[in-house]
Amino acid sequence: MSEASGTGRPGRYQRSTGGLIGAILVLLLVVGGVVVFRGAFRTTPSYEPEHIDYLALVGEIQQSGVKPVYPASLPSGWYVKDRTFLPGDRPVLDLAMSTSDGLFVGLHQEDASIQELVQRYVDADPTQGKDVSITSDVGSTWESFTDSGGDHAYAAEVGRISVLVYGSASPEELRTVVASLTTKPVKG
Repeated sequence: MSEASGTGRPGRYQRSTGGLIGAILVLLLVVGGVVVFRGAFRTTPSYEPEHIDYLALVGEIQQSGVKPVYPASLPSGWYVKDRTFLPGDRPVLDLAMSTSDGLFVGLHQEDASIQELVQRYVDADPTQGKDVSITSDVGSTWESFTDSGGDHAYAAEVGRISVLVYGSASPEELRTVVASLTTKPVKG
């Protein structure tokens, strides 16, 4: 009888660490080539947030009998990128604005305490600064706040609602918004 050929013998090629590393490098080059090839023909879509006509919203709110506090105008290059209005016995108005540098400024008004709004929108443990004088149609004395991240806020009670202007913009930019606040009827 003859011996069984090839049973229990290793394959015809030599296995080595160098061969394994070479195979891994070839695989990485192929995957990298596919990624580069796909990236060369892909375009990243640009996103421009919607610029909201907040004055039209304010006009509609005023027609419903509510007198919201709002900026009469925004500095050049600024726009409102989001808004929320919750009608009812205790209406809430939120305007999210973007500065010309892309920084955030928020305006929130609600029948709630200033402390509650500051803790909700600025920081759970804000630092309260000195009251500041910023003349506007709705008031002249504003409480000031900061948080550990560098955000600032100004708040005041206007009638029975609290108004909060806050965000990552500079204190001067926030003061500009505060100075433009009004409750006058929207023209047009």
